[in-house]
Amino acid sequence: MAVKPIPEGYHSVTPYLVVRGADKTIEFLKKAFGAQVVFDPLKRPDGTILHSEVKIGDSRVMLSEGTDEHKPMPTMLYLYVPDVDANYQQALAAGGTKMKDPTDEFFGDRTAGVKDPSGNHWEIATHKEDVSPQELKKRVETMFKQGSKAA
Repeated sequence: MAVKPIPEGYHSVTPYLVVRGADKTIEFLKKAFGAQVVFDPLKRPDGTILHSEVKIGDSRVMLSEGTDEHKPMPTMLYLYVPDVDANYQQALAAGGTKMKDPTDEFFGDRTAGVKDPSGNHWEIATHKEDVSPQELKKRVETMFKQGSKAA
């Protein structure tokens, strides 16, 4: 049986978070987004996480504790959920830092933002409206004419 070039359960792109406080980040992801640990942490001799994986919805996220060679670096992730308002409150209750209250966006998603304990920005979204490319272009032009700033 041939080995698959993309392992079962993975997608072509998998986020890999290099963080400070990987244990805390995993606990936050479990409480905030219902993440399930699907690859038990491999530990370094000092007890820090060398590698772990969680699954949020249908997607895996890899994590490790930053080192001198691989320094921690915050990133932004876009997470679709069925109910952005409820999930935003859940993420705040799990220890997330408020970045943006739930807002209906011009591109058809309702979004909110939180920062996890490692400084990663999670943009939480629920898709509310399908917007055609032509309509999206009009909305962007209107937004900039009104002096709004894009994220």
